[in-house]
Amino acid sequence: MMARHIRYPAAAIVAALVVVSITAAGGMQTIQAAGADQKAFRIANFPIEAQAANAVAAKKEAIADGQSAALRSLLKRIVPVSAYGRLRQMGDVEAAQFVEGISVRREQNSATEYFASLDFRFSADGVRDLLRQRGVPFIDRQAPQATLVPVVVATGGTIQPKAGSWGKIWNSLDVANSLAPLNVAGLRPSIHQDVLTGLAEGDDARGMRILTAEYGASRVMIASAEVDSTAKRLKVSVIGRDAIGPINWSRAYRIYDGDSAYAMELAAVVTLGVLEGRWKAAQARQSGGLAALTQPESGVRLEVVFSGARDWYRMENELSSVSGVRDFRVNAVSARSADVSMTYPGGGPGLADVLARQGYQMTDSGGYWVVRQRY
Repeated sequence: MMARHIRYPAAAIVAALVVVSITAAGGMQTIQAAGADQKAFRIANFPIEAQAANAVAAKKEAIADGQSAALRSLLKRIVPVSAYGRLRQMGDVEAAQFVEGISVRREQNSATEYFASLDFRFSADGVRDLLRQRGVPFIDRQAPQATLVPVVVATGGTIQPKAGSWGKIWNSLDVANSLAPLNVAGLRPSIHQDVLTGLAEGDDARGMRILTAEYGASRVMIASAEVDSTAKRLKVSVIGRDAIGPINWSRAYRIYDGDSAYAMELAAVVTLGVLEGRWKAAQARQSGGLAALTQPESGVRLEVVFSGARDWYRMENELSSVSGVRDFRVNAVSARSADVSMTYPGGGPGLADVLARQGYQMTDSGGYWVVRQRY
């Protein structure tokens, strides 16, 4: 019997965690609400490997298995954790039919083995349609980017100037295409121990002022890793602010056979999943819950009423940014109103419920809806 893939590195741990079986103002303008670049539907730097009777067969097998694993990673990325159970009911799906492109970053092979790191680009519409057909809610809009600073804490609580393998692991993850995209940055020499200690102890205001000034961003997080060799544990903490708000989260991982690097890989993947989960939960609440996200899409025609140009630009941005809005189109703009169309799960009534939570009033005028800000 031929040996097959045994262990994927960090990027593929994501796939393994998924409990689902899937196999191989003028003229018109349109805004793709889920993100014009559709980064959320890309899985980058994904490792694959296989062993077979020859190199050609090994490559074919590795790519087929890799497509399935990458799709599982994608589904885990965009489906809320509370809806993972619905993925079990999807049955077997041929992953290849949703792949739009594959590019090779690195590859090597022997007479019977094939190893590579690939970038997979999946069809955004195809994956969305699949999930809608199966009644699975999803969030495919990326959060605003945050800066994450990996930090290693030595025995005794001393902050190390270099993050070493912990930093390299974070740089190897697909953080750009994540639903909670990150800019991974090094620890600045000006960030002293007392700043991190203060953050950990609840001095958020002072610590965040310093981090914001040093990194030039309002969303900055410290991700610290501390290895306790005696207890064979790795403690990971994330402190700072992401797209949702303040975060102070920690978790411990067991280190098996002294392999702290593997524990760090798993910890980084889980931490990224936590950041994505925070964003998905907030977006689901904003959209009226999971039930609202699974309703059939239908077209909505709006007359947006505003007081002036600045008011319109703000309202246009807010309306097009509502989670679940697709094909946002500005058909015409006048001095005090705009003709807008889009698609949304649940149509006009569904959108009205969501916008009501954001301070808008939608009135059904027969054939179209009038939207204005409540003051």
